Amino acid sequence: MTNIVSGNTLASVAALIGDVSRANILSALLGGKALTAGELAACAGVSPQTASNHLARLVDGALVVVEKQGRHRYFRLASAEVAETLEHLSLLSATGPVRHRPTGPKDEALRLARTCYDHMAGAIAVGITDSLVQSGFLVFDGKAGLVTDKGAVFLQDFGVSLNEARHSRRALCRTCLDWSERRHHIGGWLGRPCWSAAARDTGCGRYRTAVR
Repeated sequence: MTNIVSGNTLASVAALIGDVSRANILSALLGGKALTAGELAACAGVSPQTASNHLARLVDGALVVVEKQGRHRYFRLASAEVAETLEHLSLLSATGPVRHRPTGPKDEALRLARTCYDHMAGAIAVGITDSLVQSGFLVFDGKAGLVTDKGAVFLQDFGVSLNEARHSRRALCRTCLDWSERRHHIGGWLGRPCWSAAARDTGCGRYRTAVR
C-alpha cells in the first residue's frame, strides 16, 4: 500500500533540505560517517551555534539522528531512505547544459570510487555491478534486484552471507543510480557488504572516507 503524504508535509521536508547550510550539512553526512556539530559547521561554512540550530531542525524533521558517546554528540543521516533521496536530488541538481559542468566530482579518485551512504559508488562500483549481472549472479527489473541461486553461492564464497539480510528491514538488493557514471550500482542491504568485500579484495578501501 502506498503512503500518500500531504502537500504541507512534503513542503516542510523540502524546506529543510532547501536551505544552503543544511544542504551542505546533509551532503557531508552522505559520506556515511557520523560527524560532530563542529565538523559539520566547518563543512557548511557557518558558526557552531548556527550549525547547532540547523542540526536541531534536521533532527526534529527526522532527516538526521544524534548519538551521544561520552561528552561528544555525533550526527548521521536518519536512514538509507534519506540518503537515497539526497542522492536523487544530487542527480537532479547536476542536470543542465553541457557547458555547465561535467557530471560527477572533478576529482578522478572520487569518480573512481567513493561511498554513497553505506555502499560503494563510482566507476568501480558500476563495473562490479555490470560483472555480477553479466555473470548471472544478479537480475534487475527496474529498481528491484534479485540474487540468483548461483549468485548466492558466489556471494557466500566472496564473504557475503545473505542469511544476515533476514534481520534487516531494508530491501535485499536494489539499483542506485550513480551520480558520476549515470549508470546503476548496487544499493539496498546488499550494497554494504559488497562494498566491504570489494574494498578488502581490490584495495579501494582508501576511498572509504571520501565524500563528494
